Amino acid sequence: MPKPTAGSARPLAQVYRRFAEADAAEMSPLYERVAVALSESAEALRAIEAAPAQKRHPKVVLAALHDLVLAGQAPALAKAYAESDVDAAARAAVDTVLDLADEVVAIASRRKTKTGETGRYGVLYPAIAEAARRAGADAVGLIDFGTSAGFNLNVDRVGITYSTGQVLGDPSSPLRWWCSVVDGRPVPQRPIPEVVARINIDPDPIDVTDTDDARWLRACLPPDAQERTAARLEAEMALAATAPPTLLRGNVLKVLPDALTRVPANALPVVTTTWALSKLPVDGRHRFLKHLEEAATDRPVAWVSAEGVGVAPAISTFGDRRASGHSILGVTVCHRSEVHADAVGRCWSRGHFLEWHPEG
Repeated sequence: MPKPTAGSARPLAQVYRRFAEADAAEMSPLYERVAVALSESAEALRAIEAAPAQKRHPKVVLAALHDLVLAGQAPALAKAYAESDVDAAARAAVDTVLDLADEVVAIASRRKTKTGETGRYGVLYPAIAEAARRAGADAVGLIDFGTSAGFNLNVDRVGITYSTGQVLGDPSSPLRWWCSVVDGRPVPQRPIPEVVARINIDPDPIDVTDTDDARWLRACLPPDAQERTAARLEAEMALAATAPPTLLRGNVLKVLPDALTRVPANALPVVTTTWALSKLPVDGRHRFLKHLEEAATDRPVAWVSAEGVGVAPAISTFGDRRASGHSILGVTVCHRSEVHADAVGRCWSRGHFLEWHPEG
C-alpha cells in the first residue's frame, strides 16, 4: 500500500465528522454512525490517506466499503448493514478499512461516486420532442454528456406521468416516472421521433452490462437507502441493459465531434446536458456550443440543456438571477450559420418539477 501522507489526520477527521452531521444525518443513519467512527479512528484515517487527496472524501470511501460488501469481501460489515445495526456497522467499517486497506484505497482511487441521475426524464422528453419539431426531424440520435450511466438516453422508453394528467413516453414501460407541472401549464403532447442512436460521453462512463460497473452503481447508494430508490436504480439499469449505448470515454470537448459523426445522416443529432455544463469553465462552454455550430454545416444539430441560470451560452434566463434555486430548460438548434436558442421552461429539484413556457 502507498505510504500515507503525514500531517492531515485532523483535517480529515473534521471532514468525516462534518459529513456525518451535515450530509449523512438526513440521508443514512448507517453512514452517519460509520462516518463518525472513521473520524475517531486515527488508524483508519491514516489508511484512507493513502488514497489521492481528492479520493479521501467520505462519499467515495463509504461507496468503496459498500462495493466490498456487495462483492462478498466484507461479511461482518455486510451483516451489520443488513441488520441496520449502526453500532456494529461502525465497528465493522473501521475493521474493514484496516483489514482491507489496499482494496479500499484501490477502489476509491479508480472510481468516482455516481450521484442519482433520475428525475430528468420529465423535463427532457418534451424538450427533445420540441427540438425535433423545430428541425423537422423524423428520427433523432441522442448524445448525452455528463451522466456516466447514460440513463438520459432512455428517455423515450420511460413512461412519464405529469401532474396535469398527461402521459408521455412508453406507457407500457417497466420504468415509470412522475413529474409535477408548476402552475398547471401543460407540456406539449408531441412524441419524440424514432431514436436511431444512443451515445454516452463521460470521462468515466459506466457500462451497466458490466458486473463491476453495475455493482459500483449500487454501491453508490447507501445500504439503508429507501427501497423505492434502490428499486428505481435496478429498473433503470435493467432498461439500459436492453439497449446499451455507445460509450465514448474522454473530455466532451475532444470527444463531441466524433460523437456527432456517429449519428446517421438521416437523423437529427440531439445533445443533452443536465447539470453537466457547469463542470466546464466558461470558455469551455462556448467551445462546446462552437462544436455544435461547426457540425451543423450539412444538417441541423440540436442541444437540449437543463442547467443553472446563466450556465448555458445563448440560452436566455427569463431575466432570472443566478443562484435562484432553479434551472433553465433550453432548446438550441444550429444549422449552417444560424443558431436558434430559446429557454422553454424552468425546472426544480433536478427535474422533478417543471414549468413549461409554451411561447418558447
